[in-house]
Amino acid sequence: MSNAQSAAPTSRREQILKEAARLFAERGFHGVGVDEIGAAVGISGPGLYRHFAGKDAMLAELLVGISERLLAGGRMRVTEGGGSPEAVLDALIDGHIDFALDDRPLITLHDRELDRLRDADRKRVRQLQRQYVELWVEVVREAYPVCVEAEARSAVHAVFGLLNSTPHLGRPGALPGRTEMAELLHRLALGAFGAVAGEPSAGEPVAASLPGA
Repeated sequence: MSNAQSAAPTSRREQILKEAARLFAERGFHGVGVDEIGAAVGISGPGLYRHFAGKDAMLAELLVGISERLLAGGRMRVTEGGGSPEAVLDALIDGHIDFALDDRPLITLHDRELDRLRDADRKRVRQLQRQYVELWVEVVREAYPVCVEAEARSAVHAVFGLLNSTPHLGRPGALPGRTEMAELLHRLALGAFGAVAGEPSAGEPVAASLPGA
């Protein structure tokens, strides 16, 4: 997800979604009323119905919307990446890190509330996610040709689990600065992919080549 996608909302509808995501993540979907969401954006609860049919519609737009944006952002990075597969993979990792650091409530919502979506919306989310995974798998296999498809796919899911762990890393003030955290996550992600490809990790001794070996 690009920084532009994470920028402050400019419309009332976007403001409502941002506050709904925050409140749903903090208190749970059923722990938040329409009036509370309205108060967070300075309008009456009933006024929200001019923008959304209800809380279910907000949740669906949040979860389907972020899946659409991640896939679109990933495709853009692949198209515009140019250069080497390694550079494209770096760009994909950076984009997902932006999402993981700037949209933590959406990660929490996905983990807790995906099953509350209507079947059609939930299937749409899953479809988008599969396409996003396969986009990464193709790039990983280009960057690490020794990886077979199954290994690359497992590595992509593992890296997503790593990057999407940000809601569980403690209070924002307890973490390193955003730049430092982004750099750390990037190194960890590359380390995970390199491990699948059989590359030695940082500090791991490389076996010397012995005569006759």
